Amino acid sequence: QVQLVESGGGLVQPGGSLRLSCTASGFTLDAFTIGWFRQAPGKEREGVSCISSSDDTTYYADFVKGRFTISRDNAKNTVYLQMNSLKPEDTAIYYCYADRGSRYWGQGTQVTVSS
Repeated sequence: QVQLVESGGGLVQPGGSLRLSCTASGFTLDAFTIGWFRQAPGKEREGVSCISSSDDTTYYADFVKGRFTISRDNAKNTVYLQMNSLKPEDTAIYYCYADRGSRYWGQGTQVTVSS
């Protein structure tokens, strides 16, 4: 069964950090481009970051550049999103995906940044 499972979300104060994990089962992530989207209440889903399968080239949306870092651990079949200097506007459900022509999605993990 092909599955992506996110974890690591939670409640954090502004300026704090969280590390999200996206773990695959039923397939190996190293052959896929892996990315993260997020969706805040009342807003459209927006791309946050991704990492390519070929050479680990990374992409970041302007609103997270310098604060978020995406990485992969192929041995653990997991991709991480390290989120630092979190802001209240980062509050959203974060979804990971795996893409190789067709796309698989995880179920999402809630991130809330609030004092």
